[in-house]
Amino acid sequence: MTAPSGMPDGADASPSLADGRLRRFLTRLPAMVGLVLLIFAGLVIWRELQHLSLQQVMAGLHAIPAAALWKGAGATILSYAILSFYDGLACHHVQAGISWRRSAFVAFCSYVLSHNLGCAAISGTAVRYRLYRNWGVPGIKIAAIVAFCSVTYWLGMLGLVGFILLAQPGIIPYVRHLPPWVTDLGGAACFSVLLAYVLLPCWKQEVHIGRWTLRFPDWRIGLGQILSSMADMSATALIAWCVLDTLPNGSGLTFGGFLAIYIGAYTAGLLANVPGGLGVFDSTMLLALSPWFSVPHIMAGILVFRLFYYIIPLLLAGAMFAGHELFIKGAPLLARFGRTVEHSQSLRSSEADFATIVATGSQAVLGIVIVVYALLAPLPPFHSFWSAVLLQGAAFLLTLIGVMLVGLSLGLSQRVALAWRLSVGALSITLVILTVRQAHWVAFLVVLAVLFVLLPFRKTYYRQAYWRVEPFSPFVLAPFSLWLCGLAGVSWIARQRHLGHVWWRSMVHDAHTAVGRWFLGGAAVCCLLGLWFALRKARLHLLPWNMDARVQYACLQDSAEALSLPCERLVVPDGMLSDATGKAACAVVRLKPFLLSEPVLLCLGGAVGARGQRGGAVWRLRDYAVQEGCQLAVLQQGARQADIYASFGLGLFSLEGDEGWFLVCRPEDYHALKLLLGL
Repeated sequence: MTAPSGMPDGADASPSLADGRLRRFLTRLPAMVGLVLLIFAGLVIWRELQHLSLQQVMAGLHAIPAAALWKGAGATILSYAILSFYDGLACHHVQAGISWRRSAFVAFCSYVLSHNLGCAAISGTAVRYRLYRNWGVPGIKIAAIVAFCSVTYWLGMLGLVGFILLAQPGIIPYVRHLPPWVTDLGGAACFSVLLAYVLLPCWKQEVHIGRWTLRFPDWRIGLGQILSSMADMSATALIAWCVLDTLPNGSGLTFGGFLAIYIGAYTAGLLANVPGGLGVFDSTMLLALSPWFSVPHIMAGILVFRLFYYIIPLLLAGAMFAGHELFIKGAPLLARFGRTVEHSQSLRSSEADFATIVATGSQAVLGIVIVVYALLAPLPPFHSFWSAVLLQGAAFLLTLIGVMLVGLSLGLSQRVALAWRLSVGALSITLVILTVRQAHWVAFLVVLAVLFVLLPFRKTYYRQAYWRVEPFSPFVLAPFSLWLCGLAGVSWIARQRHLGHVWWRSMVHDAHTAVGRWFLGGAAVCCLLGLWFALRKARLHLLPWNMDARVQYACLQDSAEALSLPCERLVVPDGMLSDATGKAACAVVRLKPFLLSEPVLLCLGGAVGARGQRGGAVWRLRDYAVQEGCQLAVLQQGARQADIYASFGLGLFSLEGDEGWFLVCRPEDYHALKLLLGL
C-alpha cells in the first residue's frame, strides 16, 4: 500500500511515535516531579541544618512539655477516628454491605500504609482490594470505593484552600502579594465547586463519559465527604500545632495560618511520592515556619509529629493485621470445636501481602530509631573496666544492628527467606543488648511488636537470596569489604584523636572529628549496599525436563494425576520449577504467541508435592513468568489455589469434556489455549 501523494512514506507512523513519546513522558512525569522536589528539599534542609547540632535538637525535644505531648496524642486519635468516615461513607454509597467497624479497620490500615510508603494510589489501593475482596466485595465496587476516597480527600483540600484564601491569604507565600480580589475570587471558586458537587445529584444522578458511568453520591453523603475530609486534615495539622507548643511573644501566626502551611507541606510531600513525604514535607515546614520558630524547635516538633502520625500507627496497624491474620488461620481449628468463625481462604493462601509491607516499613523505621538510640541514650555507670568494655561493645553493636535492620528490610520487601531469618536473629540480639543496657520497657515493647509482625508470616518469605546463588560475586564482596575498611578507619581515628571511653559520642558531636563522621557514614552506606546486593531476590532458572527432573517430579505427591490429561493431549513439559525447599514443584511448558497475543507459561497439573509448600511453588511460578515476560496459565485437576490465581488476575474455567479439570488463565487467552491444547 502506497502513501497518498504529497505525503512521504512513513508519515502515518510519526503521530504514533510522538504519541508513544508523550505517553512515556507523562508516565515518568510524577517521578521527575518527585525527584525535583526531593533535590530542592535536600538543599533546603542542608542550608538550614548545617549549623545545627544534635544537642540543640535534643534540647528542643526536652523543651516540649508533657501537656503538649498529651494534646498531640489526642489529636492523633481524633485524626485517625475521622479517617474511618472515608471508607464508611464509601461503603454506604456503593452498598458494599460492610459494617462500619470493618470499614474503619480498612481505612486505618490503608492510610497508615500509604502515609508511610508513599505512592498512596498504589499502596492504599492494594490494602483495600485485599481486605474488601476477602469480605466478598466485587472488584468493581472496590474500585468505586478507592475512587470515592480519593475524591473525598481532594474535596476537603478544596474546602480548606477556599477557606484560607478568603480568611487568611496573607499567610501563603507568593499569594500574599496578589490583589485581594484575586484571592477572593479563588476562594469563591473553590466553594462554588463544592456547592455544585453537593447540589448536582438533586437533579442528575449519573454522568456518562465514553464507556464510563459516573454515579454521584446523595447530597447528604457528598456533604459528609467534604466535612470529614476538612476535619481530618485540620485534626492532622492540630497534631503538629500542639507539639510545637507556645508561640513566641508577639507572633501573629494563628491556627488558620498554620493550617495553610501544613496543607502546602503535605501536598508537596504527596506529589513527591516518597515514603511519608520524607524530606519534602520537612523542608517545606522548616522553610515556612522559620519566621516564627527556631530551627531546633521546628525539627523537634516535626520529629514528634512523625512519631505520633507515622511510626506508632504503623506498628499498631502491623500488630492489628497480624492478629487478624492469626485469627483467620485459627478459624478452621475453632470450627472443630463447634464455633462458627467467618474466614477467608485468600488470606491464608496469598501470603499476607500487607503484613510483608508493614514488616518492611516497621523494621526500617526501627533500625533508624535504634541507631539514634545507641548514639544519644545515656549509658549506665561503669563499675569496672570489663563493664565499661561490655557496655561500649553493646552500644557499638546496637548501631551496627540498626544499620543492618534497615538493609535487611530491603530483602524483606522482596520476600527473601534469608532476610526473614537474619531479621529475626537481629531483633532477638537487640533484646539481649537492651537488657545489658538496662533500657526502658518501652524499647522492649517496640522490638517485640516488630517481631510479632514478622514471626507469624514465615511462609510469606519464600524467595532465594542472590547471595545463596553467587556468594562470591563482586557486587556482594566489594560493598562489605569497603564497610570493613570504613569501620577500620573509624577505629583508627578514634585511637589517634584519643576520643575516650564513649568515642562514638565524640565522633558524632565534636567538630574536630568530621573526617571520622565521613568514615562512619560511608561504612553505613556500604553496609546497606552490601545487604541490598546480597539479599535481593535471585534470578530463577528452570530445571530442564531430563531424566533427573522426571525422577524428582515423580517422587512428589499427586504428580502422576497431575500429568494424566497433558499426556493424553501429547503436551510434554519443557522443564520443572521447584519451590525453595524442593518439596513442591510445577511442570511447565512455554507456548509461543501463535494464536496468543503474548507468550504464555503453562503449568501442567498445577503445583504438586507437600500441601503446605504448594502455595510457595505457585508464587515462585508467577515470579518466573514475570521474569521471563510471559503470561501465566495453569491446567490442573480441581480448583486448588484458586484464590492465589485470582490475586494474579486469572480466571478459573472448567473444561466440559474433561470432568474435574480446570484451565486457569486470562479470559482473553481462554479460547486460544483450548485450541492449542486440543481441549
